[in-house]
Amino acid sequence: MTNPDFERYYQQIRGRQKRDTLLWSLLLLGLYLGSAHLAEFNLHTVWVSLPHFFDYIRETIPALRFHALFDDVKTDGSLAWWGYRLHIQLPLIWETLQLALAATVLSVMVAGVLAFLAAGNTQTPRGVSFAIRTGVAFLRTMPELAWAVMFVMAFGIGVIPGFLALALHTIGSLTKLFYEAIESASDKPVRGLAAAGASSFQRMRFALWPQVKPVFLSYGFMRLEINFRQSTILGLVGAGGIGQELMTNIKLDRYDQVSMTLLLIIVVVSLLDTCSGRIRKRVVEGKAA
Repeated sequence: MTNPDFERYYQQIRGRQKRDTLLWSLLLLGLYLGSAHLAEFNLHTVWVSLPHFFDYIRETIPALRFHALFDDVKTDGSLAWWGYRLHIQLPLIWETLQLALAATVLSVMVAGVLAFLAAGNTQTPRGVSFAIRTGVAFLRTMPELAWAVMFVMAFGIGVIPGFLALALHTIGSLTKLFYEAIESASDKPVRGLAAAGASSFQRMRFALWPQVKPVFLSYGFMRLEINFRQSTILGLVGAGGIGQELMTNIKLDRYDQVSMTLLLIIVVVSLLDTCSGRIRKRVVEGKAA
């Protein structure tokens, strides 16, 4: 192909790409506007109501006074006065963290086993693989909040509904992520072990597992952070943890305690993110924490 022909061909390809990009952009814009119309989304309403949101945020900011900042709990405007419910909130934060950790650890172990059975490159019978994929699809389709509501009705208010809701949804989500990671792993070590007469379990243990272990750990740490945030939401429906305290403060219009509870959640999530990042580097990358 001569240079003029190549240039003409290149311009045709570029023109087709631009046309396709424009058509897809218009289609997506049309779908977006159509869905917004069906959902009765109104920018004017958002703009008019936005000041109320900032009014609520302003109400939650405690009225601290610099001259009384370090006075006792009876002094209005002191830090002790702002945190007079810390003796209740801190144990609930710890309970929420334990809930998220327990659900995540159990889910990672169960999802790891199910993922190897569901992956298409582990010589698992098709019926077993299909059944597992269908089951975990159902588990992750149901949101944690829906699971929590059902378990609260069955077991009553407490941490058990929150634990079960987080565990079931996490198993469904992690199993999909895990078996996709297994299927994307290189098959060269698998073929090498198969040629040496290794069993299916040995191929999974010594060929696939070393490749997917860093991915499993990364997804596990990520899910731990997600589960802590979700567990605070589950507390709103009586599934235990700091979420119940947050809902109580909102219902009773204890605005200063709403801000204290949110501050505690933000601090714990930040610490959890930092610690999990360091542990991930130490375990996955072999770097010193």
